[in-house]
Amino acid sequence: MTTYIMLLNWTDLGIKNVRDSPQRLDTAKKQLAEMGGAFKEFYLTMGDYDMVAVCEAPDDAVAAHFVLQIGSTGNIRSRTLKAFPKMPIARSSVRSAKATGGATVGRCATLPAR
Repeated sequence: MTTYIMLLNWTDLGIKNVRDSPQRLDTAKKQLAEMGGAFKEFYLTMGDYDMVAVCEAPDDAVAAHFVLQIGSTGNIRSRTLKAFPKMPIARSSVRSAKATGGATVGRCATLPAR
């Protein structure tokens, strides 16, 4: 399963009906489960985002469908990030940096070796 980090903000409608948000979260959890995914963690936050969710989905298409489905209610706006395990990226970056002498690889900039 692929992990996704969802950064969420209530819309004006969502904050107006904030008392319904626990039921909306339960509904979203059920919808994602029906698609083969799951919520792993959920936080109410202070700062730029009102909520942060860590979810898993079978693939990007399922994640996109889920995000569109919950967004269509008009209660939240979201930014979704695809997350990668720490170790494989670190190993990949080191190999890429060595192979390119520290050049930019994809969208990841690496520093030259000293």
